[in-house]
Order: sequence, then structure tokens, then C-alpha cells
Amino acid sequence: MTPVLDARGITRSFGPIEVLHGVDFSLRPGEVHALIGENGAGKSTMMKILGGYLAPTRGELLVDGAPVRFADQRDAEAAGILMIHQEFNLALQLTVEENIFLGREKRRGLLLDIRAMRREARALLDRLNCPVDPATRVRDLSVPNRQMVEVARALGRNARVLIMDEPTAVLTGRETDILLRQIERLKAQGTAILYTSHKLDEIARIADRVTVLRDGTHITTRPATGFSEHAMAEAMVGRELSDLFPPKPVPGEEVVLEVENLAVPGHVRGASFRLRRGEVLGFAGLVGAGRTELMEAVVGLRPSTGTVRVNGAALRPGSIRAAREAGLVYLTEDRKEKGLLLGKSLTDNLTLLALDRFGRLSIDADAEDRALTQAIADFDIRVNDREMVAGSLSGGNQQKLLLAKTMLAEPQIVIIDEPTRGIDIGTKQQIYGFIATLAKQGKSVIVVSSELPEVIGLSARVVVMGRGHIAGELTGPEITEEAILRRAMGVGERSGEVA
Repeated sequence: MTPVLDARGITRSFGPIEVLHGVDFSLRPGEVHALIGENGAGKSTMMKILGGYLAPTRGELLVDGAPVRFADQRDAEAAGILMIHQEFNLALQLTVEENIFLGREKRRGLLLDIRAMRREARALLDRLNCPVDPATRVRDLSVPNRQMVEVARALGRNARVLIMDEPTAVLTGRETDILLRQIERLKAQGTAILYTSHKLDEIARIADRVTVLRDGTHITTRPATGFSEHAMAEAMVGRELSDLFPPKPVPGEEVVLEVENLAVPGHVRGASFRLRRGEVLGFAGLVGAGRTELMEAVVGLRPSTGTVRVNGAALRPGSIRAAREAGLVYLTEDRKEKGLLLGKSLTDNLTLLALDRFGRLSIDADAEDRALTQAIADFDIRVNDREMVAGSLSGGNQQKLLLAKTMLAEPQIVIIDEPTRGIDIGTKQQIYGFIATLAKQGKSVIVVSSELPEVIGLSARVVVMGRGHIAGELTGPEITEEAILRRAMGVGERSGEVA
């Protein structure tokens, strides 16, 4: 079968640095071809070349066997090639329907046919079981619903080739199932789909073929049948991955953080829990349970009522400074919008929380440079150029930079929200090791995660939240996926306070 899109010998350089080395990749009609690899392997660069966002330095692209050169993504879209980005490509100030039809608006004479666009937008969203009102502005949507709008826009354009970059990274399990069923439907209609995800169970479920990239080099392309998740992971990282999770540190008896009857209006009510020195405490629950809102309130990012004590001393409510001075810090789940300044340098990002350590009237640039050297070594941050901006790092390396930035402030209590979202399995293993090391050093860690294997694999105890309250606590052999889900859905024992 002639590929609808064929890439041959694709090489791409940024300045003197070559990031893709003669990669071949093809897409056939009615096929899901998965592209996998670690963060920094070259997947995003390859997808952007196929989607017309970047031009190859060398090599050629063919559509239906004929050579093409895309001037930009509009050329690719004209050829029926559409890309759904991991970082949303939506106009936040416009409505859902305006985004879906942006650049191809329906008209009645000289006027926009708003009714027709709203009707069609509603039909596209209904296919995804997404209840969003098409007249809602995108800036007012949750992150998962923004992703559904991206998918609806692609569905409405009847693409011949659909490139999907981590489409389920921010979706719930239910939303993921809906999306994967839509992919099967598109495949049956003859659409060629390039699918990339760090969730290897999804790859095994929907892919026909799998291509592995490592450090910009093509490692293998093979049928998905018989290509186990474990074998995929080892092909990605080039080494044995026998122990994903490190041994769980044994916590001490000393309580370092006490939260009593904390309430966040509209999100959390009556939450109480304790954290011990050297402990990794997991927080689990369904999306919307209030985990992030609770943690943001604990560190003073949200108005709340109740009491937060660090080492027995009550924190001033709503004060981020008081939390930080007490040694309590929070790593946000949204590293791109809230955690890092993507347009600033690695050094600017690294030292931002601890600027007072590098001078008061003026900044000691040499000391900052030494701190960056140490962070790159300690956290294995893969950089091509120390002067690059944070936004040029891969997702996994951005997360490592965020972790290094936070630890430079020398905290004693670290709250990490979704520590490995959108990160490859090799980098996950590294971050799990960092978390365990922190606990062994006597620091205390709270891990908030939607990935149940992650919570179970890291935590000595797990607190489960459901519908804005604490639904229970699990320890030792009690910590299972079934037990967590039962409490999260309200069918297990409930408790307003955990020890």
C-alpha cells in the first residue's frame, strides 16, 4: 500500500546541533502508527516536520508517493495533514465554536453563519461526549476540555493524516476511552494517524505499527502485535528497566506537617492529615476531587479556612512567603504556565526561588553559573546549550529543571503535583529515584498523582480524596488500585481525618 505520507532520510539541525539523524517514517491509510521515545528523542521535531511547522535540513517528504515541500502548516493542512499539539494551539479569548472554525468560518452572504457553526460544533463535541457549550470562551474551560476542543477541531476538518502529540496527557480515564474509540472510528474511515504517547498501554491498545526513536536516531519500526510494553520501554531507553520504583523509604515518627479542618470554598471541605519526617505520602482521587486545590491552599496559593502547622508552628493563612520560610514548597502540575518562565534562560529559572542566596543589591552571576552546573549534574538535565531558554527543553528536562529550582530553596517539605505527567518512562524512573532520595535525606514529600501505579509504587501511605473531602487512608498492603478507586468513588470507608 502506498503511504499517504512518507518521510525519507529526515535530518534536522538547529544551528550546529543535529537533533534528527536520517530518520525514515511512513503512514498508511487506515493505520495508527505510534512514534515513541524518551523526552528529547526527537519525536516532536519529527512531528512538526511532518505537519509543516518545520522544514527538514535534509531528506524528503512524499504525499501519495509524490515529493512535496511544505512552506508552513497551512500547506500541510491543504494536503490534508493536521496536527493536534501537546501544548494547545487555541485562541483563549475566542469561543469554542470560533476556535473549531477558525480560518474556515461558515458564512451567509457577508455575515458569519453563527447558528450553523454552533450546530456543527455541538455535533462534533457530542461525538466526544463533551458537554461543553460551544459559546463558552476557551479561557474558561478546564485543561481536559480544551484538549477535547482541539480534537473536535481536527474531526471537523476531515483530515487524511492526523498527527496526535500526547493527546491523553491531561484526560481522565473515561475521556481517554472516548478519544481512543474515536481514533478507531477514524482509522476505519481510512484516516492515517500518527500517535505519540508515554502511556505505553495506549500504544499497545491502538497501534498497528510502532517506531522507536532514541537520541534522534531511528531504532526500529515493527508491528505492534507482540511488541510488549516492557520491550517498548527498553527499546526507548536502550537499557534494562527491571525496577521502575525504588525501595520505599521508612519514615520517622516526627510529624512535620499538620493540616486541620482545611476548607477551600467551592473545592475542599474539612480536610485534615499529617505528614511525617522522611515520608512519601501519596494523594489519590479522581479528577476534580480537590487534591490540587487542597495543596495550593496548604502553601498559601488559595484562600482557605482551617489550620496548617509546620513543626508545630501555625502558618499565616494565605501567605506563600510564610510557607516558604517554614521550608514548605509546592511544585505545580502545570510546569509550562505556572512553574517555569519558558522564555527565560535556564539560570533565570533555576535561581528564581532562591535569589537571596546570590546577592541582594546585585546578582553574583558566577555563583548562578556554578549552581546551574551543579543542577545539571545532580538532576541529569539534558541541555544542548547552557544559554538556551527553558521552553526549548524537552518536557522531562523541564520537569527536572523545575525540581532543581525548587530544591535550590532548600525546603524540608516538598509537595509535588503530577510529577511525571507527559514524561517518558526513563525520565520517570529518574524522578522516582529523586523523590526517594529526598525522603532518605530526611525531607518529607507529598506526591499528588492521577496515575495509580505511581502513587502505589512511591508511597508509604495514601490519602484518598473524593468530591472535595478526604475519603480515607491506606497503608502497607491495603494500598491497591481497587481500594483507592472504591474510596474515591464513595463506596469505601470514609474518614474526615487521617493520622
